[in-house]
Amino acid sequence: MLGFLQKIGKSLMFPIATMPAAALLVRLGSPDMIGSSHVKFIQIVAKVMEASGNAIIGNLPIIFAIGIAMGFAFDNNGGAALAGAIAYLVLSGVLEKIDKDLNMGVFGGLVSGIVAGLLYNKFYNVKFPEWLSFFGGKRFVPIITSITMAIIAALLAYIWGPIQGVIDSTGNWIIGAGAIGYGVYGFLNRLLLPIGLHHVINTIVWFDFGKFTDAAGKVVKGDIPRFLAGDPAAGLFQAGFFPIMMFGLPAACLAMYFAAKKEKRAIVGGMFLSIALTAFVTGVTEPIEFTFMFLSPVLYAVHAVLTGISLMIAAALNIHDGFGFSAGLIDYLLNLGIAQKPFLLIPLGLAFGAIYFVIFYFLITKFNLKTPGREDDDDEETETMQGTEDEVLDAKAYHTIEALGGKENIVQVDHCTTRLRLTVKDAGLANEKELKKYGARGVMRISKTNLQVIIGTSVEFLADAMKKRIVKGNPAPKNVVSEAALEETDVTHTNLLPEDFVMPVTGDVIPLSEVPDQAFASGMMGPGFGILPKDGVIQSPVDGKVMMIFPTKHAIGLVTDTGIEILIHIGLDTVKLNGKGFEVLVKQDQLIQRGDDLIKVDWAYVKENAPSIATPVIFTNSQDKSVKLEKTGYQRNGTSNIIRLEE
Repeated sequence: MLGFLQKIGKSLMFPIATMPAAALLVRLGSPDMIGSSHVKFIQIVAKVMEASGNAIIGNLPIIFAIGIAMGFAFDNNGGAALAGAIAYLVLSGVLEKIDKDLNMGVFGGLVSGIVAGLLYNKFYNVKFPEWLSFFGGKRFVPIITSITMAIIAALLAYIWGPIQGVIDSTGNWIIGAGAIGYGVYGFLNRLLLPIGLHHVINTIVWFDFGKFTDAAGKVVKGDIPRFLAGDPAAGLFQAGFFPIMMFGLPAACLAMYFAAKKEKRAIVGGMFLSIALTAFVTGVTEPIEFTFMFLSPVLYAVHAVLTGISLMIAAALNIHDGFGFSAGLIDYLLNLGIAQKPFLLIPLGLAFGAIYFVIFYFLITKFNLKTPGREDDDDEETETMQGTEDEVLDAKAYHTIEALGGKENIVQVDHCTTRLRLTVKDAGLANEKELKKYGARGVMRISKTNLQVIIGTSVEFLADAMKKRIVKGNPAPKNVVSEAALEETDVTHTNLLPEDFVMPVTGDVIPLSEVPDQAFASGMMGPGFGILPKDGVIQSPVDGKVMMIFPTKHAIGLVTDTGIEILIHIGLDTVKLNGKGFEVLVKQDQLIQRGDDLIKVDWAYVKENAPSIATPVIFTNSQDKSVKLEKTGYQRNGTSNIIRLEE
């Protein structure tokens, strides 16, 4: 569930990225800005700008649907984006037909995008008979999306009312709780940042809480759109962030600078100045937060509490201010004309700056926290690379890939505003010290196969450079020698934890000795076990790679990310079927994860034309080991702790 929510959080960055442009256009074109000019041409420009910004804000649900669908698609394909748009159009059309009063807002886009993205990943490579082949593959995705979404929309038309009631009640509770409610939101906003779920709660607050009818009679929802539309009640969920992002966290940088060793201040001073200015001007604070987030949970908890207190005080003082991107100087100046009591944020910010400096300096020096510049003398220094900007970026991409365990360990590279979001085969192979040596500000291991590496606002360029290098095999750049080229090793790892192996297909687990084939039952092929399948899809039991697909499609060889080779032989004597009854869903050398579909099987055909459907699962390079069955009998696909590989 956490991984799914994080994927939503990552995908939300696509549509949220449109907000700065929308807010800038609306504000510059508004009557209190250039729209107040008496010059006819400037008036026309102002109207165009305001209409352009409102066009974005007024269509946020479909923008969310498109952006989230792309974010969920494994390859960010435009076909998923089209499916997302279709899903939302179907949803809104059905809701309007059944109940015109229903308005799901951005939640409609959220649901549509998730459904479309999941369906794209499921059906992007579906194959049909020759006479229907035109509708196969990616062309089928919009078709199945429209059908699926029609069913979901019909259900939502009858259940969304109570759901929206709960959301509205939550919003009313927070607002009714006064300053405390806003403080709770501020605290949770920062507390959820390390796992990337702050985007989820922000979406609810920023784009759904509250309603406002503008002068044109249009209903606007969410704290940000309502603030930009002139709602005098909006902005309380945003104002309290300005003192933290413009003053508090830059003051934390100052504290970390003075807490650094004197001989290292010159080295870290430039970095602290850069990230402090980034926070002050733009409101992007993650580069600062990740310098101390993992060093001291207590320090980060203090930061979250102070953020909550800032929102409480701003709300108690009835300060209304907002932003299109984040609470930095740009948004502060841009919205001065429509904010309420914005100048109170300056003394409030200075006060929080002093509090942050004192608390951070005290805790860092008191508990000897290894913030930048306080590392032990034998710690690695940050590597300085020479060359043009492109050459430095290319070299950084090379070293980042190597520090992540090499291109073979990387399954997928994504990014959000400041961090790389990586799917890997083994997160344990990531070398945090090496990553920091080449520019990373922090590393977060989400799971065994998911990593987040904090880079900063230049992360998009690094991610693109890494993707290009991975496709080419990540050759060493000029004047860089790969350790692999200097020292070749041939180490075979043969560790397999019971939880790392899952049931590849629903069915009955049987000992290998009960498989009705002497070659398998005797263990000649290697240790293993058998399955009597009751499902039509064979899935990967491990994280790894497809090593071999037999030409007759009746068997597939896999290799785990720890080097264990596995053979799944579907049925017995099925080689004689010459591929009939089997549909291979993967390619040789394709990276796979547990639960990925491998082969679709027509068991009715196999039962009729083969002696047995018993499916041996053999560990072909583990002859020195034995398989102990932890579970027998009926087991569902995806069940872990089925077997134990023992010496």
